[in-house]
Amino acid sequence: MTQTLTRYNALFDAVRSRRRRIETPRGLDAVASQAGLTVRRLRRSGRWLMAQARVIDAEAIAVRGYSEGVLDGAIAEAREAMVRGGSDDALVRRALALTREVARRQTGEEPYVVQVMGALALYHGRIIEMLTGEGKTLTGSIVAPILAWRHRHVHVLTVNDYLARRDAQSRAEIYRRCLVSVGAIQQEMSHQERAEVYARSIVYGTPKQITADWLRDQIRLGARATAWSGRLEAGEMGPLIPGLCAALVDEADAVLIDEGVVPLIIARSRREDDMAEVYRRAAAIAASLDEGPDYTMDHLRRRAELKARGRHRCGQVFARLPEPIWKAGRRAEELIRQALVAKHCYLRGHQYQIVDGRVVIVDEYTGRFLPDRNWEHGLHQAVEAKEGVEVTADRETLARMSFQRFFRTYPFLCGMTGTAADATGEMERVYSRPVTVVPTNRPVAREQWRTRYFRTAEAKWEAVVGSIEALHRAGRPLLVGTRSIEASEHVSARLSARGLAHRVLNANFDKEEADLIAEAGRGGVNAAITVATNMAGRGTDIKPDGAALAAGGLHVILTEMHGAKRIDRQFIGRAGRQGDPGSAQIFVSMQDELVRLHARRVSGWLRRTGTSAEMRPSAVLRWLFRAAQRDSEARARRGRKGVLQQDHWIERFLPGS
Repeated sequence: MTQTLTRYNALFDAVRSRRRRIETPRGLDAVASQAGLTVRRLRRSGRWLMAQARVIDAEAIAVRGYSEGVLDGAIAEAREAMVRGGSDDALVRRALALTREVARRQTGEEPYVVQVMGALALYHGRIIEMLTGEGKTLTGSIVAPILAWRHRHVHVLTVNDYLARRDAQSRAEIYRRCLVSVGAIQQEMSHQERAEVYARSIVYGTPKQITADWLRDQIRLGARATAWSGRLEAGEMGPLIPGLCAALVDEADAVLIDEGVVPLIIARSRREDDMAEVYRRAAAIAASLDEGPDYTMDHLRRRAELKARGRHRCGQVFARLPEPIWKAGRRAEELIRQALVAKHCYLRGHQYQIVDGRVVIVDEYTGRFLPDRNWEHGLHQAVEAKEGVEVTADRETLARMSFQRFFRTYPFLCGMTGTAADATGEMERVYSRPVTVVPTNRPVAREQWRTRYFRTAEAKWEAVVGSIEALHRAGRPLLVGTRSIEASEHVSARLSARGLAHRVLNANFDKEEADLIAEAGRGGVNAAITVATNMAGRGTDIKPDGAALAAGGLHVILTEMHGAKRIDRQFIGRAGRQGDPGSAQIFVSMQDELVRLHARRVSGWLRRTGTSAEMRPSAVLRWLFRAAQRDSEARARRGRKGVLQQDHWIERFLPGS
């Protein structure tokens, strides 16, 4: 073991000595080849990390025998050494052994060796994949204090406010004992409350909250030379964030990959003008046109094209309208095309919901409301006009930044998720972070039942409800996953029609989330049925009770494949956690959105090859759905690449941005 540690210590020190922010896979290849190792082994084998973790585990017996006073003294000593710049492997092992013992005493949870391995990987700036249920929250909580000692401030980023608040509260005792302070940024906080939280050592929050606060700081500071001069001049409205030091990203694939499609924009409303009436007129004109004769729709690219007849009909209407904008033919047609896109491609219950008379965006990856987000370039106003609600003033951009660019601003970056391996290439290419797969503590006992294929959506929904009813009678708790609010309410209506008691978890019921999750693992005669959007796909820990485990554990039904395989894996991963029994099954149809948008021609041919409602599983069907999913993933990847190219252009030609 000593020789292995020496060899890997030397290798990793060589890698780490390179400039972290611009480290490239080519640089890793070179270092690995010098040591006679392949880059795959360096990045993913984890042999060095596991060897270190076992040494820490061997020290646990001695640390467990410390009195409370001796443990506190050892923590203070390790903290002081790291604050002064100490970072040798012996010190890191010592620090992790201490924080591991603190976690055991304060929460009753002792991290397994594989969790210690994951914590080591995070400390060394890696993205780790730990399967759902393997204890990522505990893993992060034993390394976060050490990162805070080393880097002063650590931002722990997660996918929503609920998880940020939950984790900050549940880990507070560990952090207090480790001599660091903790807080969580929440949407409803005032400027002063945010400033107090950001001053703490460990700050939990969502990427949207922290990136937006950082952008507002840049706007507030303006052209001032330094943040300190800005603070002196701005007084209480000085910068919120005392600097970007280190980031630990929970659900890293969602935050670093999925969020990379759309940049975050800080905007303000323009002065009130007559554009509200213009958007309403555009919506009315679009509603009067006929798809086919007047225009065509590209639902995949979200584009509308007017045909000759459509342009002629629009021109006749434009001539009668009083607003000057309708006299500018090109701009007028652009407004109509935008209204058509709002009508056909942005649907209530899918991309947005009406809440208190306002159009509120629904995050397609998390299923949650984004009340502080608007679509840009007039699209939000076009949707408001379509729905007949108040049309808000158009907005002008004050600052813009992609999440990719923001996270690469941190001098230190690491992350953890259950599905990082599916995005390894992009993680390494964009963020220069190697990906390490951490083994499970116990073998996964979840059964993956065969996928069921149907010709129509109606046949699929009938089969889904039938399967729910049969499993419910067997006393098993069920989690039924849907892609949209509308689909979750559709399943709910069908279950109610059959007299099956159930609960719905979507953005409309987010305040009931904690209670719903606590009850979702109930088995037996009154076994729980939970119908949920992607809100239940990340960060939720459904714990089956004894009756549920005796009946076979939690069963997950996925009613549609998502645009990325990673999201399917996340949802299915709610079952069979930590070696518990469980099972999962996917139901799909030829009318699902994934197939309609990404494999329309092939699916149409397959629908005509038979008459039975349910189709026999075959290699062709498996290929069709996986090919559609790959096409969706590729399009999303190209979108993120476009955003990244914009970042490079901004950095090259607008270095002060």
